Amino acid sequence: MRQYKIVLLPGDGIGPEISEVTRSLLEAISKRHNFHLLFDEQPIGGSAIDLTDSPLPASTLQACKESDAVLLAAIGSPKYDTLPRDKRPESGLLELRAGLNLFANIRPVKAWSSLLNSSTLKTEIINGVDLIVVRELTGGIYFGKPKGRIKTKDGEKAFNTMTYSKSEIDRIADIAFNLAKDRKKKVCSVDKANVLDVSQLWRETVEVKAKEHQEIEVSHLYVDNAAMQLIKDPKNFDVILTGNLFGDILSDEAAMLTGSIGMLPSASLSRSGPGLYEPVHGSAPDIAGLDKANPIAMVLSAAMMLRIGLKQPKAAESLEEAVNKVLNAGFRTSDLMCESCIELGCREMGRELLKAI
Repeated sequence: MRQYKIVLLPGDGIGPEISEVTRSLLEAISKRHNFHLLFDEQPIGGSAIDLTDSPLPASTLQACKESDAVLLAAIGSPKYDTLPRDKRPESGLLELRAGLNLFANIRPVKAWSSLLNSSTLKTEIINGVDLIVVRELTGGIYFGKPKGRIKTKDGEKAFNTMTYSKSEIDRIADIAFNLAKDRKKKVCSVDKANVLDVSQLWRETVEVKAKEHQEIEVSHLYVDNAAMQLIKDPKNFDVILTGNLFGDILSDEAAMLTGSIGMLPSASLSRSGPGLYEPVHGSAPDIAGLDKANPIAMVLSAAMMLRIGLKQPKAAESLEEAVNKVLNAGFRTSDLMCESCIELGCREMGRELLKAI
């Protein structure tokens, strides 16, 4: 029987609750599809700070490096906001991405037919939406240098630097083009080339890369227009390729097409080594421990892990089918509630998903 080592990072807030649900589903799925998952639970974020005074203990990072895949729930809490930036929970996630060389963030956005009425957009706009945002994750303005805050004669000044090299753009473009081959063969590259030098290099590099993929239809949009088109005609998108800052914003905007950010999974990948799979939403400390969390985004992240990281596509399909069955049956967590639906807590939703499997 094939075995896989999975590092589970419950993290903070609602993280432990949705981790418990997801782990039970994965154990059931693995038995059904004849493989075994060895779970290694490790601390990260605020929970790690409480234990070790570090948001990413060296032992956690080492365990992740030695795994087949890493499954993260959520990190962060207001209780740590007064700590220095490098000591906060979010820094642990950035260090983990850097430590695993995770440069590509993949965020699928799918409009589930049972949730069309949950979106704030008209049904005819979102019905049939099925797109992927491919976001470069380790470059751009979040990591560029110089950065900082200085005193000047005119008062304090803060600055960040947006920077990309051709090689960084090449490797994220490869990810987008390869994904598009198995989809509708369309890539829309998003930049701000009319204003930013770095975006001019981005666009030029993507155009050169496109010549290696003649079967892919390539288009370009400025980020402001892309944000508008995502709301106006989201079905026109297939694979969206963009940098760190723009991808951060656009993927959260795209999340609302589904009705709730609680439905959005993601994968962060390197050229080799384990990937990181996590829901897009945060730790929701306001509902932590109240059994109100929506576990579906983490469950769908686990499905991405099965498909991409463990090469178990049939198991991934089983998990996704279970989600679809439960939603079609009218079961909802509070963030998805609508008329005539049945509201469930996090644990109850997990039980219904387990039945569906």
